[in-house]
Amino acid sequence: MTTTELVSQIKMKKSFLCIGLDVDLEKIPTHLLEKEDPIFEFNKAIIDATHHLAVAYKPNIAFYEAYGIEGWQALEKTISYLNEKYPDIFTIADAKRGDIGNTSTRYAKAFFSDLNFDSVTVAPYMGEDSVVPFLEFENKHTILLALTSNRGAFDFQTKKVDGEEVYKKVLQTSITWKNHHNLMYVVGATKAEYFAEIRKIIPDSFILVPGVGAQGGSVAEVCKYGLNENVGLLINSARGIIYASTKENFAEAAAEKAKELQQEMQNILENI
Repeated sequence: MTTTELVSQIKMKKSFLCIGLDVDLEKIPTHLLEKEDPIFEFNKAIIDATHHLAVAYKPNIAFYEAYGIEGWQALEKTISYLNEKYPDIFTIADAKRGDIGNTSTRYAKAFFSDLNFDSVTVAPYMGEDSVVPFLEFENKHTILLALTSNRGAFDFQTKKVDGEEVYKKVLQTSITWKNHHNLMYVVGATKAEYFAEIRKIIPDSFILVPGVGAQGGSVAEVCKYGLNENVGLLINSARGIIYASTKENFAEAAAEKAKELQQEMQNILENI
């Protein structure tokens, strides 16, 4: 999916909501455990109930790898279902990969070619040659970890080197790489006050924003500093939506929570 197509979806749905599909078998409704593939059945129900409210879905790959081959098969079925039934939805493999060139090439092939995700999250710690293999895929997006929402982000990302924070050096360096137009970035919602400085470096890029809801991030605060002319934000919520209910009405409850966020986003967009 191109950025232009993503922006079109945002404008049509009046939403920049991304729903995280972080499936934990201990948290999903118990009646689904009787199904042959409870993870896929849970995802399918959530997607069918919320696809008109969201522009993106983000499976966290660890939640699938934890269940071995069955988890990986459920992931494959989920992304195939999305691509076939809702091809206008932007898909994100939240894999946080990052390794030397040959390994990154295989990671990129796995998520972009084999599973056909639109994007994948990548850790930049190993530098340019660990990221460029992902950027070589046309109309695919590499979402670089810049400033994350967790408490440990302050251990390294905000430390100063030669008078400048590490996360700023990551941003500035990344825009010098080949095919950097395929880059997006991760910035946590709990770091809303940093968005103004970040936008000085990457004014036109899309930013994936985790940390809304259960982690305490504010949609309004993120938008105050992070919006650009094309919106430029994908705000993610996972637990707050997908686990809104553990009863048989779980999908409807998820849709209600997603609607609340979509309405907040619509109000913001209408008052820009």
